[in-house]
Amino acid sequence: MNAITKSTKEKILDLLKKEEQMTVNDLTHRLEITHMAVRKHLNSLEKDGLIASKTIKQPMGRPLQLYTLSNKAQSHFPKNYEGISVEFLHDIKEIHGEESVELLFKKREDRLTREYSKRLGNKSTVQEKLHELTDIQNEKGYMAELTRVDENTFELTEYNCPIFSVAKEYKVACRCETELFKNILGTERINRSCCQTDGYSHCKFLFQIN
Repeated sequence: MNAITKSTKEKILDLLKKEEQMTVNDLTHRLEITHMAVRKHLNSLEKDGLIASKTIKQPMGRPLQLYTLSNKAQSHFPKNYEGISVEFLHDIKEIHGEESVELLFKKREDRLTREYSKRLGNKSTVQEKLHELTDIQNEKGYMAELTRVDENTFELTEYNCPIFSVAKEYKVACRCETELFKNILGTERINRSCCQTDGYSHCKFLFQIN
């Protein structure tokens, strides 16, 4: 997608975010481009699942086509969940002390241990469990990839950290993730070889299966 096309689509999404619903004529007027160009972008956005359309009957003339954002489109707009999470953790630490923050992460670790264990419960081999763990991490936005190093070693690479801002401030989050993996796989033979919060471009874990 070239820059001009992307820019126009972004403008359409921004306008629909502000106005809630618009017609082709509305968009043509606001964007100062042709009806044909607007419809081309709308068709593409609708195909991508970013907008939805509905037809409204008019007392006279042709039915009116209204365009709105889909739920999927909301992810295209800025969010600051991590920022507010870090602020809350700072406040909790200031009010209740460092131990309270440690306790929060421990509770999160326990909750995720139950969640992950349930998913891994029907997997019979360590390899199957590692593949299921990789699927879970991908679902949670870690962009995880599992590779086999040798007969007894697997490496899990996480190219993204969806809680990076939190983990950078509170390294306990990284320790809890490692402990989580140990708990659900029932082994201590797991080593985090590099971490994004230490300046690396990704996180890596080595799993010894025998």
